[in-house]
Parts: sequence; C-alpha cells; structure tokens
Amino acid sequence: MKQLCCTIGALILLGLGATPALAQQQDFSAVQIKATKIGGDLYTLEGQGGMIGALVGPDGVFMVDSQFAPLTDKIVAAIKQLTDRPIKFLVNTHQHGDHTGGNENFAKLGVTIIARDELRARFSQAPPGGRGSAPPAAALPTLTYKTSATLFMNGEEVRLIPVPAAHTDGDTMIRFRKADALMTGDFYRSIQYPNIDRANGGSLKGMIDGLQAVVDEASPTTKIIPGHGPIVDESAVVAHRALLIAARDKVAALIKQGMTLEQITAAKPLAEFDGKVSQPGTTGDRLIGQLYGELGGK
Repeated sequence: MKQLCCTIGALILLGLGATPALAQQQDFSAVQIKATKIGGDLYTLEGQGGMIGALVGPDGVFMVDSQFAPLTDKIVAAIKQLTDRPIKFLVNTHQHGDHTGGNENFAKLGVTIIARDELRARFSQAPPGGRGSAPPAAALPTLTYKTSATLFMNGEEVRLIPVPAAHTDGDTMIRFRKADALMTGDFYRSIQYPNIDRANGGSLKGMIDGLQAVVDEASPTTKIIPGHGPIVDESAVVAHRALLIAARDKVAALIKQGMTLEQITAAKPLAEFDGKVSQPGTTGDRLIGQLYGELGGK
C-alpha cells in the first residue's frame, strides 16, 4: 500500500508540474539514484522526477536538471561514484519542480545554474493557480541565453537549443555531439500523452514544432533521452508527433460540431491511442482539455 501511495503521489507531482511545496510532502527516503552510461563520458541519473544528465571528465561535471531538493545529497553521491571532479554547470530544461527542485542546493555548492531568459523570468514568480510560492533567489539561473548556446567541455560539444513555447515557454533541448545523444526535457516524454502546460506558456504549435526539431536534429543513431521514460530513437518521436496531430484533428472536429469539453471528454476520442502510450492507466483526458483550450473551444 505504501508503494502504491508513493506511485500515485509521484504521478500527481508529474501532472501538476511538481511544485516545491508538494515535493516537500513526499517521502524520498527509499529513492535510489541509478546511473547509466549513454556514450563517451555522458551518463543519465534516474531517481524520482525528471531525467538527469551528467557529463563527467577532467573539466568537471555538466548536469542537466536537478530533480527534487531532498534528493540532492543522493545525486551528488551518485556523481562522486563517476568522477572526483566538481560539478561546474547545471542547465534546466524547463521550470517544473521535478527538474529544478534541487537548484538552490546545487547553487550553494558553487554550481552555475543555466537556463533560457524566459525560464528565469517565469521561475522568479509564484507558480500559476496559487500552487506555492516563488523559489528562493539562489535557485534562479545566473547565466541565461535567448538563442542557442554551445559549451565545449570534457572533449564534448554541448549545444543548448531553445524550443519556443512547447511544453512551457522556457524549454531547452541539449545536444551532446560526441555521445550522439539528445536530451529533451518534458516537451517529449516516451511515456504518457503530450502535455501542453498552457499556464506556463506552452502551446500546441510549439509542441508540434519542437518534436519536429528533435527529428531534424537527430540522426538514426541518436539516443533521444526524454524528460521521463525510456531512451528511444527518432522513430518514436515521429510517432509521438503524429499522435499529437491526430489528437488535434479529432478534437477539432468535435469542437466544430459544437460539442462542449465535457461532451468531448465523455466521447473518448483518444481511446484508440491509450494502448500506444506506455504507461498503464493513462488516458487522454488531460490532453483533450489542453487541445480544447488551444483550439478555441468555448
């Protein structure tokens, strides 16, 4: 029963954007951090929350995302098993708490937090809908960018590629050239339906364009590392984008018939896709609501 409750709690956090206040109520004591080598000196770290990337080597550690604040000590310990060099940089793929909750802790360790201008601007405010307060100043990125940026570190070329107004309005995907890997954050997840966080600047067009940008950036051998879920290749992203477009068209057709959101949800227009989304019990109801708003439903 405890395990079931923890699982439900984790799913709620993912759906809500995982605010710091909610995260502090969770029990992280049993969470273990699993490191997986991706290629070259790039590793992923899985715990609870969004996928972490760690590029290690003589120049220090470059991280992607920080998961929840209570996990920082475990994350740091896992990285120390990979290298004795200090953590230098941490880039946020977007502002949700399961990807940024540890920012303040890492900043206090001397890590430079990096993100898009748009992320810092939104992250400095309280979450929409009264779900918590603004993070402390120490959690905010101190190095920001608007167009793409490139870092050369540990013999790797790391490109930070803005993805405008997709899952949120502060998304970034990170390309590791030597390791032939691409981390997407949550505008692509290999589990669950697409999630357009309209309250935080996400948009349907941005999601479709962002998924196409992943396909354009990747090669057939590129390892695509989603914000949540198993690593995939570009064909999975092509299928995910096609699903989103098909869902858009189905909901648009029902709106054109004059159906309300409640009527469209009850009609279950996305039921045929449920089996293609690799997470048991997932339905398209949240996406239907997001599409209804994006497509001008009344």
